[in-house]
Amino acid sequence: MILGALIDAGVPLDDVRAALGSLAIAPDLVWTERVNRAGIAATKFCVRGEDHDAESHDDGQHDERAVHRGHVHAHTRTHHGSPTHTHPAHRTLTDIVSMIDRSALSATGKARAHHLFHRLASAEAAVHGQPLEQVHLHEVGALDSVIDVVGTVCALESLGVDRIVASPLNVGSGTIRTAHGVYPVPAPATLALLQGAPVYAGRQQVELVTPTGALLITEYATEFGVMPAMRPRRVGYGAGSLDFVDAPNVLRVVLGDADTAVSAHTVVVMEAEIDDMNPQLFGVLMDRLLADGALDVFYTAIQMKKNRPGTLLTVICTPPLRAALAAIVFRESTTIGVRFRDMQRECLDRETVVVETALGAVRVKVARRDGAIMNYAPEFDDCLRLATQQGRPVKEVQALALKMFLER
Repeated sequence: MILGALIDAGVPLDDVRAALGSLAIAPDLVWTERVNRAGIAATKFCVRGEDHDAESHDDGQHDERAVHRGHVHAHTRTHHGSPTHTHPAHRTLTDIVSMIDRSALSATGKARAHHLFHRLASAEAAVHGQPLEQVHLHEVGALDSVIDVVGTVCALESLGVDRIVASPLNVGSGTIRTAHGVYPVPAPATLALLQGAPVYAGRQQVELVTPTGALLITEYATEFGVMPAMRPRRVGYGAGSLDFVDAPNVLRVVLGDADTAVSAHTVVVMEAEIDDMNPQLFGVLMDRLLADGALDVFYTAIQMKKNRPGTLLTVICTPPLRAALAAIVFRESTTIGVRFRDMQRECLDRETVVVETALGAVRVKVARRDGAIMNYAPEFDDCLRLATQQGRPVKEVQALALKMFLER
């Protein structure tokens, strides 16, 4: 689905074929089909795997790795209606490195592909408690999986994108049958590769993130969250084999240019309702959160259950600090639950300018957008200090500082 979406967005299939080199020996080893998934027309990237009888061109049930709007999916072919993983040749990391070296990728692309499979083998080795050189890559060592990785490296390299943002990953639920037996979703190797990435379990009883998909997304995505500020140029849809009733089984790729006119970025808004805490502790809680990197902390008076007055705690932070600040909230307050949501925040460009007044120097905070001044304000602490030293009202010092700033 990743390759299908990238090809749908404009990457030529012939370029992918050329990059595969001797991996694509048969002329019909890889091809694309136009399909419809729940009303969405999409491109399906097809690979004839090593089990030619099970993966004939006619049955349309090809083992694939998929992504649904940044959510990586895996849908294996079915026999008698029952999902199962195939059992391709068991290759070692050395075998796969040799295959990559036979591809027509650039030197940089080959190095990236080597790194990808080294990560994958390391995850498998950790899960199974084996030395790296003894690990046999089962499902992910199949020819179609190698083509998935090499093809994706080629496609992304040809696009020359310098930033990739993915949505949080829906891992699915239930169990899967692998070469090692029945495993819970997500599979252990998948979970090892997803460390540090935001994941959740959706309602579909199917494996929605495979090791290959987890590998590619976590390798290339530099951040996870909502769509960034951008000017879209091309859109591509990559189709999966299964056709879900309640959602189009497609991956959407949006290619565009960053909107430099909007300095928007993702922040996490954290909230907790509190109605049974000593008021003295609120100050401590706020100080600890701000000291550990919160962008803002504030309290709002609310009415809670049983008609009791309470306080709504709101914390704004960057995504990487969410877990650490939530731990502070639980440790320093009496709340038993915290909720989160991602939001986009646009900020003005800010700088500090020092102006000289008859009473002394005052810093002035200046906010600009596209170079134009939007707001300006004297630093209150400076004004208070000078007012105290000179025995003057604070508002007089503020007015003097503003006058000097405007006359600059």
